Amino acid sequence: MRANCSGSPACAANSSEEELPVGPEAHGNLELVFTVVSAVMMGLLMFSLGCSVEFQKLWAHIRRPWGIAVGLLCQFGLMPLTAYLLAISFSLKPIQAIAVLVMGCCPGGTISNIFTFWVEGDMDLSITMTTCSTVAALGMMPLCLYVYTLSWNLEQNLTIPYQNIGITLVCLTIPVAFGIYVNYRWPKQSKIILKIGAIVGGVLLLVVAVAGVVLAKGSWNSDITLLTISFIFPLIGHVTGFLLALLTHQSWQRCRTISLETGAQNIQMCVTMLQLSFTTKQLVQMLSFPLAYGLFQLLDGFLIVAAYKMYKRRLKNEHRKKDTGCAEGCHKKKSASLRETSAFLEVNEEVALTPGPSVPMDLHTALEPSGHISSCT
Repeated sequence: MRANCSGSPACAANSSEEELPVGPEAHGNLELVFTVVSAVMMGLLMFSLGCSVEFQKLWAHIRRPWGIAVGLLCQFGLMPLTAYLLAISFSLKPIQAIAVLVMGCCPGGTISNIFTFWVEGDMDLSITMTTCSTVAALGMMPLCLYVYTLSWNLEQNLTIPYQNIGITLVCLTIPVAFGIYVNYRWPKQSKIILKIGAIVGGVLLLVVAVAGVVLAKGSWNSDITLLTISFIFPLIGHVTGFLLALLTHQSWQRCRTISLETGAQNIQMCVTMLQLSFTTKQLVQMLSFPLAYGLFQLLDGFLIVAAYKMYKRRLKNEHRKKDTGCAEGCHKKKSASLRETSAFLEVNEEVALTPGPSVPMDLHTALEPSGHISSCT
């Protein structure tokens, strides 16, 4: 493997997997504009997400990196293994198997940060995991690719896009650092920036997805096997990440976060590596996989967010019904107690008016068993 990076737009100023693959037939100027605009918007989006991060919590994750360790195990343990097993199980051609394996060895992308915010996950852990996985990719990507391709006897050398990894890391950390500072100095303003960023993030995902499909129209092929793998691969990542986080006794908030981080890969880094390592003729058979993976992981993310919102709404309705029933029960109990007290007072008044021997009575003691008004918690 060799470290090299061409001057192609795919290798410059790209910060995440949301910048979907660029087809060999795309127009250069349009492609360059798309790449630059996406990078700028992604930087602004990461700045807004950084406004949700608190430095104390971020430092706590770094001091006790148990959640980060579980996330890295999912990222560079489960995902490469899953990619290898899928390639073997579906008996893929060598050129296609490489595309699947490269995708599994890529670090997490910033799309997971957006979805984590929407499902009320641990944003501090999410951004820390994305950063750490990008740094770890400098060594883990070549290691995983070397281990899993030992039995394949590849004739083609794979080029690790170190420059792309470095650019991704810079485009991730600098905007987030500014966001953390803004949240520290101006907490009220940071909440407004965060809400605006969440809306912009959703629009950005849709725009980039549509633009990516248009620019990469020359990269599509009709291989049903690759499309099937691109559909189930992110789902397996989400499920296995959630289960491993659950088995390691992480909180529900962290489980959601690790699940989204595991299934969301850096698509652009995968595309850049394929473009640096293979010819245009070979890319025609390979680029459809990362493109389809990117679209399906977007779809999976939106479905997870929708399911979570429905679950939260259902819990809210159940609590509302419970509170309403409790209030009605309290009202009935209070009314019954008041009626009992009124009846007792009437009887006591009649007894007082009736001639006969006087019997002393402690009104407070008499009222205690029946006049007690229960409270509803």
